[in-house]
Amino acid sequence: MSNSSLLLKTNLKLLRLPTICAEFEKLAREAAAGNENYEQYLLRLTELEVAARSLNALQPRIRGAAFPRHKDFDTYDFSAVPNVPKQKMLELARGEWIDQHFNTSLIGEPGTGKTHLAIALGLAACRMGKRVKFYTAANLVTKLEAAQQSHQRDKLLTQLDKLDLLICDELGYVSLNRAGAELLFQLFADRYERSSTLITNNLAFAEWTQVFQGERMTAALLNGKYRATHQPTACVS
Repeated sequence: MSNSSLLLKTNLKLLRLPTICAEFEKLAREAAAGNENYEQYLLRLTELEVAARSLNALQPRIRGAAFPRHKDFDTYDFSAVPNVPKQKMLELARGEWIDQHFNTSLIGEPGTGKTHLAIALGLAACRMGKRVKFYTAANLVTKLEAAQQSHQRDKLLTQLDKLDLLICDELGYVSLNRAGAELLFQLFADRYERSSTLITNNLAFAEWTQVFQGERMTAALLNGKYRATHQPTACVS
């Protein structure tokens, strides 16, 4: 190895460009063989560095989201569930609704893959650099109740407030007590027009009274918050 290569490696390490450091010699040989100019060579090097940094940033975001498993759109069989609007799902995967602080509800019978789709949308958001967290409704309420009892509720809400996308899965599958329903209602209400929430539910909107212990809280959520015409809603029954 030449002195110039040794010095270049040292400088690249100091500049914290590990991918370029590892790849510049191989790409230099390829560039020479392919008669590439300096700009083309430099572009290929920097593209590798950018891709590596993006991947290194993505993995912690995915781990932090706490998905129960990794499910993406390429493993969802849209042909087996023809009522699922594929184009709507792919549109949601672009993430404009998250940038606009809208909410999304995936509503349908058990077994239609709502959790799969929710995870796929969460992964898409992670790839766009969004902060995402996945909870089942039961686990989220348990966490809120524990924080309330330990006088850490405000701290937890501050943490959740930093999320670009909060996924609440299986709302309506487990009965909530009054206190838990009120805590969940407050969380959803606080996030309205400030950040996005994705809910999967096996209940039609008219049946959300079963979750929120009556009509008052249900109406407060649905009137302008989770049922507004500009909010994406996908029925996956």
